[in-house]
Amino acid sequence: MTVYLPIMLDCHGQRCLVVGGGAVAERKVLGLLEAGAAITVVSPSLTDTLTKLAENSLLTWCNRMFVPGDTEGTFLVYAASHNDALNREVAMEARSLNIPVNVASTAEMGSFITPSVVRRGRLTVAVSTSGAAPGAAAEIRELLEETLGEEYGPYLDFLHHMRTEIKQREGSHEVRSRLLRKLVGLGVLNEIREGTFIEWSPEVIDAWIAHHREE
Repeated sequence: MTVYLPIMLDCHGQRCLVVGGGAVAERKVLGLLEAGAAITVVSPSLTDTLTKLAENSLLTWCNRMFVPGDTEGTFLVYAASHNDALNREVAMEARSLNIPVNVASTAEMGSFITPSVVRRGRLTVAVSTSGAAPGAAAEIRELLEETLGEEYGPYLDFLHHMRTEIKQREGSHEVRSRLLRKLVGLGVLNEIREGTFIEWSPEVIDAWIAHHREE
């Protein structure tokens, strides 16, 4: 069994190539769009959704078959056509250029796989079965979606804001670490879930930091 290294890649503004224009390619493109990538799709045909994205200049469409050299200069490559031989050709070229490549039809031919993802604002949870059962990964993702409600988005925004404020106010690494640990123990998540949370004013933040600074 291949053991994959879980990582989070910053694809913002990076040129990413998707070979294929069907439903599988569409899913790959939508994920790249969410990450802010600069997307090129190579395919003689597109789904309706991909066509609209191309018309709105949200991706660059090369209306043709893949040709050697298409992967050069790209950050990531997705071989997502319905043609296994073509996907293999794309993967071989990308690998020869040390470009990470995902092969939708045969995970083993690629160098990375794409997990099933749950997003709640700053929170990203990825689920993978190492290519064994994508359907099972989707079921697990649905369970996580039920467990991790929308309240986690504003909760993590609160923690991020407080972390920024604490770093600006406190020079001591020890004090910052202590305050950050105390933040996680607050009941803010439940307050947000129940709709009772009131945004902390600068005065409240100052008072909370002063109260817990020496504890």
